[in-house]
Formats: sequence, structure tokens, C-alpha cells
Amino acid sequence: MKILVADDDPQMVRALRITLTARGYDVATAADGREALDVAASWHPDLLVLDLGMPGLSGIEVIEGVRGWSSAPILVVSGRTDSADKVDALDAGADDYVTKPFAADELLARIRALSRRTPTADDDEPVVTFDDVVIDLAVRRVTRAGAAVRLTPTEWRILEVLVRNPGRLVSREHLLTEVWGPQYTSDTGYLRLYLSQLRKKLETTPSAPAHLVTEQGMGYRFVP
Repeated sequence: MKILVADDDPQMVRALRITLTARGYDVATAADGREALDVAASWHPDLLVLDLGMPGLSGIEVIEGVRGWSSAPILVVSGRTDSADKVDALDAGADDYVTKPFAADELLARIRALSRRTPTADDDEPVVTFDDVVIDLAVRRVTRAGAAVRLTPTEWRILEVLVRNPGRLVSREHLLTEVWGPQYTSDTGYLRLYLSQLRKKLETTPSAPAHLVTEQGMGYRFVP
């Protein structure tokens, strides 16, 4: 698996390269945003580990640039702890966000979760529709009013779990386990952020969702 590490801190880059290479990953590095985009375009990594505060181009600009042509998972690793920075990164197309400093084991677990192989598509998979949204589970495609809706891999996985359980309450713990793994069952803040993003992309009135509904204190429900 090819991982691109982009960070302007040479010590961080060195540490991540050593850690990831020791686990068998093929690692390329970049020291600024422009180099990160160039390496991503020429090398086509399977996953990106990206800092936000890089010179040249910001991490947000890199995410937006990569998302123009790639759906490879993007893990943001940043010292910024403000929730607005996390929302901006997720809005731009990031799949996960880890705050510095972090434990190597946590980073590796997040990478494993993001790179987890998705099931092979089945032509008999259903097509789910609501309002002007069409979700084709076989080809993993979402359209709204006939136009393609770009979802990050994590957004897709959350949506998939919900639409496969129409009308049923899906607990927060179950969603976290399905998407990130059993070690993340307490990270409910991530679910709130991702559900907010999904509602902006799919709901007619995101502030009053009719289909991706929150069951307060319990979880979420897809209402067809």
C-alpha cells in the first residue's frame, strides 16, 4: 500500500516514514503543499497523511486539489484543535482527523480503518431513493437531481450502513464499530461531523433532516 506523508516538519515526516515503512507500507513524502499535489498526481498514493499548516498551498487546498481526481482516503494530522478546522478539513474532503501529538498505535489504527477493503459490488444490490437522491449500492454511486454527489469513503460507509437498515435505529456504537473499528466506540464527535456533512449533501433542509435522522442519545435512523 502506498502512503503519501505531507508535512513541513522534517522530524514528523522522518518519524512517520520510519513507523510506516516498518509496517510494510511504501512511503513517499512532501514538505509543502505544492510538492504534495505534484507527488500525489504522479505517484497515485492509496492513502494520504496530510498536515494542514503547510507552506505554498495549505492542507485544505491540497485536499481540494486531490479530491478533483481521486477518492483515496485522506487522514489529516494537525496540531490545530479547533472544531472549525476539523469541519473545514472534512468539508474539503478529508476522511479522518488526528490531533498532534498522537500515539503511533492510534495513527496506525486509523490508517488500517481507512484502508479496510470494501466488499465487492453485487449487481443484485438495491438502489435506494428518497426525494431527488438515488443511492446505487452496487456501483457505490450517489446522485441528486441527476447530478453526481461526491462522497468521501468514510461518508459513503456511514451512509451505506444506514440505508442498509431502513427504518431501524442504528446505535452510535454500531456505526463507529462498522466504520472505524471497535476501539473508536466513544468518538461520537466524528459521527456528528460526518452526519452533518451528509445532510448538507443529501437533505433538502439539512438543519431539519427528514431522512438521516438523529435519535437523541441513542444513534441515527434512515427514514426512506
